[in-house]
Amino acid sequence: MKRIRVNELLPGMIIAEDVLNYNNQMVLSKGTVLTDKTIMKLEFYSVYTVRIEDSVTVNPNASEDAGISYMEYIRNGAEYQQFKQEFDQELETFKSSIHDIVTHNSDVNFDQMLSDTLSLLDTGGTKVFFFDMLHSMRIYDDQTYAHSINVAMICNVFAEWLKMSEEDVQIATLCGLCHDVGKITIPETIMRKKAPLTKEELILIQSHPRQGYKLLMPYPIDERIKLAALLHHERYDGSGYPGHLKGSQINLFAQMVSIADVYDAMTSPRIYREAICPFTVVELFETEGYQKYEPQLITTFLSRIVNTYLLNSVRLSNGLVGKIVYINPNKLSRPTIQCGKKFINLAERPELSIVSLV
Repeated sequence: MKRIRVNELLPGMIIAEDVLNYNNQMVLSKGTVLTDKTIMKLEFYSVYTVRIEDSVTVNPNASEDAGISYMEYIRNGAEYQQFKQEFDQELETFKSSIHDIVTHNSDVNFDQMLSDTLSLLDTGGTKVFFFDMLHSMRIYDDQTYAHSINVAMICNVFAEWLKMSEEDVQIATLCGLCHDVGKITIPETIMRKKAPLTKEELILIQSHPRQGYKLLMPYPIDERIKLAALLHHERYDGSGYPGHLKGSQINLFAQMVSIADVYDAMTSPRIYREAICPFTVVELFETEGYQKYEPQLITTFLSRIVNTYLLNSVRLSNGLVGKIVYINPNKLSRPTIQCGKKFINLAERPELSIVSLV
């Protein structure tokens, strides 16, 4: 067996040993054959590496959800083309700003970082449509930087959903931008290492929240931004790190970043598939997330996302195509679908699920 990174896993690989979280609770058992959903579950629990069996036939096309037609439709739109162009420009500027933080440059302009990110959201048209474009983005080589911009934009929209003040919306956006700055201190050879990570290397990667807090400490910015960097891997039930904090011990903005962080990671495209259907991601949050995140925060986040897809056409696991006509508030991932004159309540049809947007 060999140990590989979670972001390099493919459907069809087999888990070679039990995977436990930071509280030694079972995440996946030995012998589990990986699918999109189980790979997403590992990302959900912030698992970095797992051991897999050596001789396994992997089918890179075994994605449970490709959603290709819908994503191609989004990518062909003028709004997406403009958004992507602006995103690529912002990425280069953002990399320079983060480099200045890491090198302790006193001239870091956090206001300009914020302004650049807000302009991206303006470029994207409606903030609802922004999620479509986010799911359609390609994989970036500068993954940490692109991910941070994504999380910042998600936090901005999230804060507005929570009806926060304009000042707090801006703070939430900066929390997202700066949450992973500590990762930049970790040698690139470790971050991109193909061979199994040593115990010491894994500990070093998991030190990035503390490193980020230390990097941001000297700057005269809101303390909540610094705490978001420190606490974004903490979980409401105490299963996170580095301090195993629980509930209200975790700063509100850090809790928001933790949700946005995991959501972006799970919806990011992989080499073998397009971005995962939002309803698949929401289902995992509903199954695993209500203990790990503040209930009101996660409920608001998930309900607002699924409601953006009301009246959207979707394909079901039985091949039928229909329109979402009702969102079930008690089971957000399982709405009612109209297929011609027939109405299918997915909450009452556990054997069916939404596999893609069309």
